Amino acid sequence: MPFALLLLGLAVFAQGTSEFMLSGLVPDIARDLGVSVPAAGALTSAFAAGMVVGAPLVAGLARRWPRRGALLAFLVVFLAVHVVGALTGSFAVLLATRVVGAFANAGFLAVALVAAVDMVPADAKGRATSTLLGGVTLACVAGVPAGALLGEVWGWRAAFWAVALVSLPALVAVARSVPGGAAEGAPPALRGELRSLRSPRLLVTLLLGALVNGATFCTFTFLAPLVTEVTGLGSSRVPGVLALFGAGAFTGVAAAGRFADRRPLPVLISGGLALGAGWCALALGAAHPVPALALVFAQGALSFGVGSTLIARALYAAQGAPTLAGGFATAAFNVGAAVGPWAGGAAIGAGLGYRAPLWVSAALVALAFAVAGVAAGLRERSVGREPLRR
Repeated sequence: MPFALLLLGLAVFAQGTSEFMLSGLVPDIARDLGVSVPAAGALTSAFAAGMVVGAPLVAGLARRWPRRGALLAFLVVFLAVHVVGALTGSFAVLLATRVVGAFANAGFLAVALVAAVDMVPADAKGRATSTLLGGVTLACVAGVPAGALLGEVWGWRAAFWAVALVSLPALVAVARSVPGGAAEGAPPALRGELRSLRSPRLLVTLLLGALVNGATFCTFTFLAPLVTEVTGLGSSRVPGVLALFGAGAFTGVAAAGRFADRRPLPVLISGGLALGAGWCALALGAAHPVPALALVFAQGALSFGVGSTLIARALYAAQGAPTLAGGFATAAFNVGAAVGPWAGGAAIGAGLGYRAPLWVSAALVALAFAVAGVAAGLRERSVGREPLRR
């Protein structure tokens, strides 16, 4: 993989830490700012909602921008809003910083995904995607637990300061190593790219990605109260549990990167079945520390392995939209990241307990299989009618 692609992964690490770290800080933020745990969990949904709106919008605006300049601008905004978030005493202001930070993150990731696949051969999109998303999984392994540890020792604001500091070397690395120009040649017409994005195959892939990612974030956002209130572990163990999930995520992305280009269907079918079963098993065994921790690792691996494979398939299906594909893939996956925590918080708010998000996650994966089955059936019927149309 090109060295510049690894440096893009460093920036994604800082941004992934910000996106995921609230799973270890939700109870602390709720107490400090005087809001409920589900309300504090909505900060994750707000970030994801900003990603949903920002990714396609910013990708469209940045189609003709020099890539290095665009990436640097997004990083500067991202850094600035974390400084504001660390200083504010208002939940409303903190919520606003999450949305603005999400716009910057969305713009960066949309441009970075397109830049990443342009750095590698046409048949290596899966490996390029997994390399870039390696920054996200490293955020789960190291950044998120470190943020939770900082929150435990010095309060949740320390985690926001840490993200701002980590963004500084990423800023320097992108400035020095990422090529400065736009893509070779003029980008395709915007209308043509939008037309390509209406492909049924692409739309189904994006919907599946949204459902799987929704299942992931539904549980991950409330993992801290699950392990403290249900599993019975102390709050000091939360960073380690988050690191365990992240280690699984890193393992899943690394494994999926080897097969996403050559054998995606076995990864998606077998991995998806195991993922749905795993959410059910974790819901049933959450009160028992040893199986619960084993399942946290497994679910991290399965969630990110299946998710990264779906992103790669979306990029393959959107070859007619080279400048917008990354933005729309980012948006679709963050639809799930917005809906998942909302659904999990609603289940908790309804008095169903901290196991409830796990059952919601299992239902979302089951819905993904139902959608895939319906889409496959419609495709077969369409193929069967073709001779009659002739």
